[in-house]
Amino acid sequence: MAVSGGTHTRPVGIDDLLERVRAGFRRIGAQEAHEAAGTGDALLVDIRYAALRERDGVIPGALVIERNELEWRLDPQGSHRVPEATGHDLRVVVICNEGYASSLAAASLHQLGLHRATDLVGGFQAWRTEGLPVIPAQD
Repeated sequence: MAVSGGTHTRPVGIDDLLERVRAGFRRIGAQEAHEAAGTGDALLVDIRYAALRERDGVIPGALVIERNELEWRLDPQGSHRVPEATGHDLRVVVICNEGYASSLAAASLHQLGLHRATDLVGGFQAWRTEGLPVIPAQD
């Protein structure tokens, strides 16, 4: 994303970009995400890459879709969607490792019309710190 200034475009730094995209949706904490998933009100989507999942474990019930496939798998109109991609009203909570990449991913899902998409503040690490369920990595 860049800011137009006459004939030149001024680049936007990542911190500014994160602030802008996060202004477009309400982020949620680990406890709220856990409760929403438990009542069936939200689909947790873990976008961490395999090495992090293998190191730290996974959240029970979370759908694992690595970041590079996210839009393809969650677009309700897409030919490569997962069965869970049931419609544009689906509440998706994107989870990365620490809550940065997930913000950009949630913004991308908004562009696909998934207007209830959000992300987990602090990511998987916040989930684990809260003492919420984690399936340990296999040794």
